[in-house]
Amino acid sequence: MQTKTANRAWIGLFAVLAATVMNILDSTIVNVAAPAISVDLGATYSDLQWIAAGYTLALAVGLLTGGRLGDMFGRKRILMIGLVGFVAASLSCSVAWAPEALIASRVVQGLFGAIMIPQCFGLIRDLFGPQHIGKAFAAFGPAIGLSTILGPVVAGLLTDGAGWRAVFAINLPLGLFAIVAGAKTLPFIDGRREGGLDVMGALIAGAGMFLLVFPLVQGRELGWPAWTLAMAVSAIIAFGIFTRYQMSRKSRGKTPLVQLSVFAKRSYTSGVVFVVVFFGAIVGFSLAVGLFLQLGLGQSPIRASLTMAAWAVGAFLGSAFGATMMARLGRRILHIGLSMMAAGLALLYPVFADFSTLKMALPMGLYGIGMGMIFVPLFDIIMGEVKDREVGSASSMLESIQQMGSSLGVAVLGTVLFTTVGKQTFVAASQQVTLIALGLTVLSLALAFLLPRKARAHTVDPAAPAVDSVETREPALV
Repeated sequence: MQTKTANRAWIGLFAVLAATVMNILDSTIVNVAAPAISVDLGATYSDLQWIAAGYTLALAVGLLTGGRLGDMFGRKRILMIGLVGFVAASLSCSVAWAPEALIASRVVQGLFGAIMIPQCFGLIRDLFGPQHIGKAFAAFGPAIGLSTILGPVVAGLLTDGAGWRAVFAINLPLGLFAIVAGAKTLPFIDGRREGGLDVMGALIAGAGMFLLVFPLVQGRELGWPAWTLAMAVSAIIAFGIFTRYQMSRKSRGKTPLVQLSVFAKRSYTSGVVFVVVFFGAIVGFSLAVGLFLQLGLGQSPIRASLTMAAWAVGAFLGSAFGATMMARLGRRILHIGLSMMAAGLALLYPVFADFSTLKMALPMGLYGIGMGMIFVPLFDIIMGEVKDREVGSASSMLESIQQMGSSLGVAVLGTVLFTTVGKQTFVAASQQVTLIALGLTVLSLALAFLLPRKARAHTVDPAAPAVDSVETREPALV
């Protein structure tokens, strides 16, 4: 690269990094800011669940079409639209006057995040080309890892020093930098519009996800009326309609959201169940621990963030190990990581009743290392037996299901936490959630035996246009 071109590429990388960091920060914000939001806005426990689940649920729906939008209209154009919308939604979050306004703004945030994030890795490849892409990812990966560690700490500092609204307002300078730098440095490559965009399919899938999550979040507060069960049953019907619609669309020669043939593979179907269980357990458990520290123990946001720092540091170290050993260990790395997570949860259980920050550090660090070991190789292992023509669809579906699993984790484990708190104490409630998370981790360990033994080899030519997102997507992140 010539010096001027190289400088332009690196500035473009920082713009992409800023977009990615905003998503990481906003995916975990409720764990830090929830108690302050509850006090300031008078939010109920269900409201707090929706502030978290609304974002991930919107991501889940939007990711079904986010990558396709970049393919059709150009990644730079779609990233710019996503950035502008995400910044505007962040501003709306920061001035929210009621829980309902904040929840609505979080949903909009998630939708724009879903069209923003899928463009990032493809744009890095467009910026650097096959000869220099390794240098870009060598810098990008650790930066994301450090952001995962520092994000909750920064959120705690902002919440303590300037209030919870600052946690959303911090997206404004980040987003404006990404917009200005991206507009000047990111390359524009127009997309290909053949095949169309399956908006109706996305709407049907989104309706099914909403019908599944809504009764799980609201049922406890409303006393579990009969219509909540009816909504859950309707979700199954909606997913059935979605399947038939996808078959019909393909038979008419149009591009479906999902290549249903991937579900004929036991390894992929098992992987889908694994993703729901695994990410549901992690996100639901994370919410419970964050609320225990602040609402149960009365810790400040910054102290709670620092108390959980061992988890984030462990995840960073585990991710490095997972990336290094993925090719050698294959599926076995999932078994090692899940065993460490289970051990961490078992060691953590008694700590809730006899709490100290030092006692919590070891099990949380162990849990984080095991979790991090799984993040990098997981999707590549699940797709080990997927055919080349199915890769793009299978990858997008996994990313969407990951977010739906996160929403279900907030809904189910959050409901268990708040139901138990209403009858007992935060200690008992946190222990109950930990036991469920342990059970889900053991279930994930069993499901891992149904996954392919080896990760999918990346055989796509780096110089080729990035039509399918699997070769340029980020590792699984909560």
